[in-house]
Amino acid sequence: MQLACAPSSAEGRIRDWSSAVFSFIDGGFVDDSRAVFIRMKIVLAYSGGLDTSVLLSWIKEKYSAEVIAFCADIGQEEETKGLRPKARKTGASDVYIDDLREEFATDFIFPMMQAGAIYEGQYFLGTSIARPLIAKRMVEIARKHRAQAIAHGATGKGNDQVRFELAAAALAPDLEMIAPWRDEDFRNQFAGRKEMIDYCVAKNIPVEASMKKPYSMDRNLLHISFEAGMLEDPWLDASAPKYKGMYKLSVSPEDAPHKPEYVTVDFEKGNCIAVNGRAMSPLKVMQALNRLGGKHGIGRVDIVENRFVGMKSRGVYETPGGAILHAAHRMMESITMDREVMHIRDSLIPKYSELVYNGFWYAPEREVLQALWLAMTRADVGTAFDVPGFGAGQTPLHLVCRCLQREPGEPEGDVLRAPGPQPPPGPRAATSGRGDQQIYGKLILIAPISVSYTHLT
Repeated sequence: MQLACAPSSAEGRIRDWSSAVFSFIDGGFVDDSRAVFIRMKIVLAYSGGLDTSVLLSWIKEKYSAEVIAFCADIGQEEETKGLRPKARKTGASDVYIDDLREEFATDFIFPMMQAGAIYEGQYFLGTSIARPLIAKRMVEIARKHRAQAIAHGATGKGNDQVRFELAAAALAPDLEMIAPWRDEDFRNQFAGRKEMIDYCVAKNIPVEASMKKPYSMDRNLLHISFEAGMLEDPWLDASAPKYKGMYKLSVSPEDAPHKPEYVTVDFEKGNCIAVNGRAMSPLKVMQALNRLGGKHGIGRVDIVENRFVGMKSRGVYETPGGAILHAAHRMMESITMDREVMHIRDSLIPKYSELVYNGFWYAPEREVLQALWLAMTRADVGTAFDVPGFGAGQTPLHLVCRCLQREPGEPEGDVLRAPGPQPPPGPRAATSGRGDQQIYGKLILIAPISVSYTHLT
């Protein structure tokens, strides 16, 4: 019997998986008098842009493999029409375009918001939290097609390579990971965008690309990020009027309405369940708060963060809905949460945020912390008033928090709300509890606070 894999210039980098077909051959289903050529299968994270279009074709050639293209809809609102035939024309053997927005909001954004996560005091982890979901779906597709590897287009100096690979290693340690930007042959062949565009022209790969991008973008349901290019100059003022066109999710503070808008955000067990008294799914909550926050210029930050891979990186972020949800949740917990529990919560937020940022979503330590937050938020039932305002050079988010708890004996599924959109004129007496006790009373406290999420230069 002869067994041969399709020739590849990447021998030794992919584990010998030919044993997977021995039983098939031994069962008599294959004529073992001739060589058997078996093609690798690789699942690629694919967007249809210049980089992943080049990757699809290059990986297919380099590994003599079938490449399955996967695009996740996680709220980036990019046009997916025509993506399937484009991937096929580029060389994909199969194409998946999956709507993961509801799962993203329910199983990833909301647990993170429940934990009050914020990295280095400013970053709401919009990119970080999306990668574990994308990797999870890639692993599921790999299992379905019995693929041997998954591939991504993250660069060798960014965090995403770590996030993808840690998630895949946790969910499917037997799968190989292909990262072309860490492959010297790939980097030598594609020194810049010109070489990538020339490659696409030579291979007749349909792409729309310019020679130079002023910055890179990554968008999803929680945020949009801008980095690299011109933003690597720390003296560049990204809030200057001439860069106004860069922002996609929010208006500038100067263009925000001068009239405040009152909105109620209802919580149960630490999760937002309604906006303005209307019950909503997590996806609808995020969409509604994104519209509101964007209208009032909320959620812009311009920061230099410490990457897991050992360098500092500047990022400009828009997180309008996430900024509102984070602040409203914290104000609500200032009433519902016991003092000592709250102090423990605050001590653990940096560690939890670091785990998410570094890609340890599926790590046992993150899951342990999540279980702790579930226990801490069992009494989080309330309503927060969000009042987006305006200011010269900044956009404060005024929170007037009103907590509504259940009376003893009331069913667990009920969430009590006081009537009317306006907060009452003054505070009422309240009883504070410890441990399993709750704070009782329909109206408990009005606590106005002003929090700015706008980077000031």
